[in-house]
Amino acid sequence: MKNKETGRIDWPVFGISGGVLVLFVFLALFDISLVENLVSSSFAWSAKYFGAFWQVLMLATFFVGIGLAFSKYGKIKLGGIDKPELSLYKWLSIIMATLLAGGGVFWAAAEPMYHFLTVPPSQDGKGIEAGTQSAVDTALAQSFMHWGFLAWAILGTISAVVMMYGHYHRGMPMKPRTLLYPIFGEKIRNSWFGTLVDAFSVIAVAAGTIGPIGFLGLQASYGLQEIFGIPNQFSTQFSIILAVVVVSTISAITGLYKGIQYLSSFNVRLAIGLMVFIVIFGPGGFILDHFISGFGVYITEFVTMSTFRADTGWLSFWTVFFWGWFIGYGPMMAILVSRISRGRTIRDIIIAVSIFAPVISTFWFTVLGGSGIFFELTNAGSISEALNAAGNPAAMFAITEQFPLANIISPLFLLLTILFVVTTSDSMSYTIAMAVTGEGDPKRWLRVFWAILMGSVAVILLITGDSGITQLQNFIVVTAVPVSLLLLPMIWLAPKVARELAKDQNITK
Repeated sequence: MKNKETGRIDWPVFGISGGVLVLFVFLALFDISLVENLVSSSFAWSAKYFGAFWQVLMLATFFVGIGLAFSKYGKIKLGGIDKPELSLYKWLSIIMATLLAGGGVFWAAAEPMYHFLTVPPSQDGKGIEAGTQSAVDTALAQSFMHWGFLAWAILGTISAVVMMYGHYHRGMPMKPRTLLYPIFGEKIRNSWFGTLVDAFSVIAVAAGTIGPIGFLGLQASYGLQEIFGIPNQFSTQFSIILAVVVVSTISAITGLYKGIQYLSSFNVRLAIGLMVFIVIFGPGGFILDHFISGFGVYITEFVTMSTFRADTGWLSFWTVFFWGWFIGYGPMMAILVSRISRGRTIRDIIIAVSIFAPVISTFWFTVLGGSGIFFELTNAGSISEALNAAGNPAAMFAITEQFPLANIISPLFLLLTILFVVTTSDSMSYTIAMAVTGEGDPKRWLRVFWAILMGSVAVILLITGDSGITQLQNFIVVTAVPVSLLLLPMIWLAPKVARELAKDQNITK
């Protein structure tokens, strides 16, 4: 069924979302301390009143999705076509490269090390001594909890089912508001409430994308200094972000099946190549052993860690921050997954996003973070000193310097870091353009506009130091509050629309 409004730009959504981002930048340049205070207080309020709700929402989304996948409804084909538009490899590549970017770039090396050096409070009372062999599996398991099943499930599983039902099967625009079509029907199409839903969704994902672009400038600049001796200064950071904007713009212009898909495939191949090299020539036995044992701890304590509430300060800094970030991406990822998944079944989508992708992500975290832990156990301070002195950007390069052929491997990790963020930037530029037009192939100038805008905001915020980027990244937790209320109904709407589609497709068993 064809969308009645294909190609029309939703100027209210465009103006509200773009206006809020411009206002944030203006305030950051005018008085960064004011922004820090506003964001900090809003962040604390969001964590206090919504943290527990988000933990339950993430669990419910995962379990409802798994239930749908392995029920009779799992065989339902979505998108109104019988054969998938993308091959399995290309489809999985776009999913992995887009969604792994934030974790793969900024946290895979650093987070396991943090939990290794300071035992997470959920593991208190178990006799685990920080910085020792006994802390390895719990450190990895805690990282798996943040980047595993729950994180991926909120990013376009049951919400994608509802989005594809509304867009492909009922003729609604490909916008976040379509997630509420099963409740409001056609009334949501042109309502002011739908405008707010779309605008908040765009703001949340733009903030969540600009943050990694800005942090990439900091991390890549640090890496260029460490590897090539290029000064770590604003001009270097600016040049890196400019390169990201140029490449992501070209990629977004060429479209979903050319630039975005080619970059995603190259990213995945490079990541696989580096993982294979590290397993063979690095601490492969340690990585494989502790991936299995760490994953065992993760599965055994899955519900316990997911519902841990005893230390709200730690939760705000770690779990709630990550949950807010992922929830903020939820509606837009539902759009992207919907756009690339025509012809796939409900089972295909949920297994790919909720099971396959998390397993690959956790192995990636073990390869990088587990290697860092191995080197730290072998030579205390070899990783932790750099991490404590220079933060997350230093962790990855401190680790890669320990590998054989470090003069080749470190630059390749730097290239992978840059390309991961480029992939996220071009995919999100494309997806935001879809959200403000409601069509699957939005105008090129609109894709270019969002790619340039997000890069420009990152550059401008770097003028304030890393504080502006950090505050924008924290701001996504605040914007996740209304977005989480949008995603809550998916828990019962996804089964509802699955039942309707089963009737349409005459699926009884």
